[in-house]
Amino acid sequence: MSPVVLEAPPPQRDSGIRLPPPPPPAQGDDGDRPEPIRRSRLDNAGLAMLFLLAAETMFFAGLISAFFVLRLGAPVWPPPLQPRLPILVTGLNTLVLLASSVAMAGALRAARRADRKAVVERLAAAAGLGALFLAVQGYEWARLVHYGLTVTSGAYGATFYTLIGVHAAHVVGALVWLAVTLTSADRLLDGRLTRLRACATYWHFVVALWPILYVTVYLT
Repeated sequence: MSPVVLEAPPPQRDSGIRLPPPPPPAQGDDGDRPEPIRRSRLDNAGLAMLFLLAAETMFFAGLISAFFVLRLGAPVWPPPLQPRLPILVTGLNTLVLLASSVAMAGALRAARRADRKAVVERLAAAAGLGALFLAVQGYEWARLVHYGLTVTSGAYGATFYTLIGVHAAHVVGALVWLAVTLTSADRLLDGRLTRLRACATYWHFVVALWPILYVTVYLT
């Protein structure tokens, strides 16, 4: 018998298809951990706060625009025989409200350091300064009403009490929020600063609105 000759198979042509690389080998028990998934810093509370501030901004922009329409359409502003607004006292009161924003920023920094005493002190200082701002404003409004400036005193009185009164209502709301946050100061130091951060953001927004209103209503 003649020996059987085995022929090698013909070489296969390259089809051009490349397989994906194999997955990395599984990690052993050497203590290595996979890289943690990075979460977005904008959580649900932050997103809700952005929508709230956007709505508030458009609301006050509409009020200020209406004020300028009435202001520019009036032949004389302020009208004669109407009491003048207390520019100096309100200017000093503006510094009081700005100081409350500084105290709020200090509370947020203290919370990051887990310093409960400093958090409580700075939140209380912010609340006290905000309450003082409202007290001074209320006293000045009472004097203006006594001198004859009321909501029914034409466009001058209506725009003044509308703009300043709406802002005062926002300060009251921010104070209530701050009081609730202050009562739960212990839970703010466990690493979850969402509540305090949201409260501080809204407080800074309300404070930042006031210099704009002060210049618009008192100085223009």
